[in-house]
Amino acid sequence: MRVLSGIQPSGRLHLGNYFSMMKRMIDYQANADLFCFIASYHAMTTVQEGPALREGIHQAAVDFLALGLDPDKCTFWVQSDVHEVTELAWLLSTSITVSQLELAHSYKDKIAQGIIPSAGLFTYPVLMAADILLFGSNRVPVGKDQKQHLEITRDICHRFNTRYGEVFVMPEPDILDETALVPGVDGRKMSKSYGNAIYFFADEKELKKAVMSIVTDSQGVHDPKDPDKSVLYQIYSLFLDEPGKAALADRFRTPGTGYGDLKKELLARVLDTFQPYRKRREELLASPEEVSALMRKGAEKARAAAMPIISKAREAVGIAPKTATLPKQKKK
Repeated sequence: MRVLSGIQPSGRLHLGNYFSMMKRMIDYQANADLFCFIASYHAMTTVQEGPALREGIHQAAVDFLALGLDPDKCTFWVQSDVHEVTELAWLLSTSITVSQLELAHSYKDKIAQGIIPSAGLFTYPVLMAADILLFGSNRVPVGKDQKQHLEITRDICHRFNTRYGEVFVMPEPDILDETALVPGVDGRKMSKSYGNAIYFFADEKELKKAVMSIVTDSQGVHDPKDPDKSVLYQIYSLFLDEPGKAALADRFRTPGTGYGDLKKELLARVLDTFQPYRKRREELLASPEEVSALMRKGAEKARAAAMPIISKAREAVGIAPKTATLPKQKKK
């Protein structure tokens, strides 16, 4: 089973990134053919300063490696280092209509906010389809906000295969309900753009400020609290197994514990969870050449996997001759 997903290097990574994608990808190393990439082309829809994007790519690589992604157990690369993905995006663009792209939530959201979207944002789902189909991915872990984009990928795959033959593997979405939408400190989806994120590698002072700002209701220490309506419970429970979640829910419902104490406990959880990875992160930050070498090696592995598929797609659409029809050279 080949599992693939990517993450945008559009700024510091936060708990939403970690629980909805990063941790899942690291866990998949043990039992899947794992393909994981840094979505540098996608990030250009929001990051339009060269130095900022370059630094974001490096930081995302460092964070992933520090958290335990092992390049020897997976294929880990920077999207823009495998140029075939942009060629495939063009080939796939003829298998989707403008009206379908206009229905994409991310595009409509920007329009609703009064933002003038770029052509890159408009065709974002096509590039995402290329990311997935170029590597023969069977399963794609995504958050709930990316579900529609994966459905578009499946539509493109079906239409292309119907027209040209079975060129691509039909991917399946892999969405976990408990991490499908990680809330930020204000209850909305955790996002850098909303300013509501908890950055797991931030220092203790910044983490404390973020955790203590999680919105709560007016229930006091001696009042029962509803975990199902609590942002604090939703974030805290991400660090717990099922018995731990049940015990935490009981504490919410039982008078005697205040929100302040629960926030202090959550802060300790965040610090304890990520403390073991901080040393490795500092080592990687001090050795940028090591990180670059690992990413180059990953790109070579990714291109080796992509070439047979892009070659098959080229032949199918007619822009490259089939190997079987090439004339044989005469012996001298």
